[in-house]
Amino acid sequence: MQVPPFSLQKQLSQIGQELDSAVWRVINSGHFIGGEEVKNFEKSFAEACNVSYSIGCNSGTDALVLALRALDIGPGDEVITSSFSFFATAEAISNVGAKPVFVDVDPINYLLDLRLIKQAINSSTKAILPVHLFGCPIDMTELVSFAREKGLKVIEDCAQAAGSSWGGKSVGSMGDAGCFSFFPTKNLGAAGDGGAVTTNDPELAQRIRQLAVHGMPRRYFHTEVGYNSRLDSIQAAILNVKLPLLPKWIRERQKIAEQYNDLLEGLPGIELPFSSLENDHVHSWNQYVIRVKDIPCFDEIGEDNSGQAKEIICSNLPNSKARDWLKRSLEEKGVNTIIYYPIPIHLQPAYKELESNSISLDNTERLCSQVLSLPIFPELTIEEQEHVVNSIRQLVQRK
Repeated sequence: MQVPPFSLQKQLSQIGQELDSAVWRVINSGHFIGGEEVKNFEKSFAEACNVSYSIGCNSGTDALVLALRALDIGPGDEVITSSFSFFATAEAISNVGAKPVFVDVDPINYLLDLRLIKQAINSSTKAILPVHLFGCPIDMTELVSFAREKGLKVIEDCAQAAGSSWGGKSVGSMGDAGCFSFFPTKNLGAAGDGGAVTTNDPELAQRIRQLAVHGMPRRYFHTEVGYNSRLDSIQAAILNVKLPLLPKWIRERQKIAEQYNDLLEGLPGIELPFSSLENDHVHSWNQYVIRVKDIPCFDEIGEDNSGQAKEIICSNLPNSKARDWLKRSLEEKGVNTIIYYPIPIHLQPAYKELESNSISLDNTERLCSQVLSLPIFPELTIEEQEHVVNSIRQLVQRK
């Protein structure tokens, strides 16, 4: 049995006709930029996030850049964020001329350690950019309270967290701005790139909208240098079909995550992801990420002098030996997994000139050597999931 890490085929079999109709509706209308599909999606997405404004844009990366620019964050400013994230989180900060300052993550939930943020603040700090990684929401009550006390802006990276919430409030509704990605593998995915910025501030919303169309508040009148970052009408039409289904898909992801927790419990060398959120907090499970620690395995070994196979321990060694062995072995059994993320942002070549932080990033670096994302998508069958788990069990319990 082959199990992909993510698949759209089953989704297409269920809503393919609606998607076809939506796309052809746009094509026949001739309104490929802007139009009713984009307006309708922005309105519906704002309602889904319980915010006053939603502005569509070209990608989740652009959403971050637009939000940072609209909040007047630029050269000389510092923005506190996580190095355990996709590169775009820090890249957007750099692209507006500001400096990303990395704080280590909590080893339990993989999110920014709120206790360490205070140590990273100085006179240049302008904002905090928390990442709701893998769909797990950070404690926005504490973070926003602290940020307001210090006069800092909060930009939420919600790229993997559409459908998540904290304290009954949607991610993207609690900071100054929320930034979403509609990349096809996300909880709410388009058929290409797409993104949105959410906010409750009317002036901020207006500036974001202007920046997204060349700094143009009205046609051919430009008040500042902006970008060409508009949500495509065809992508908006696709998202209009999918958005009403998002709550159902989140429930399916939660069910799959609970099943993984039950099925994987107690396996040697496997640490399950944090999932003990309270009822008014919602984890949307864009990824189900295990940590691979010390596991007994057999890997390209011979026999000892007595003719018996020699067992080796794949431990937390350089080159991610245990995790990489498990990933490779699962592929041989038809189980395809992904590593999010093998190299932390602060160790990427693009940031080799960045000054070292005084705060340790040991947890981040350790996670990057251990994490492995198992297949998860709403249409994953119990048979496929059991094949994933049984394959892991056979490998880590092999004697």
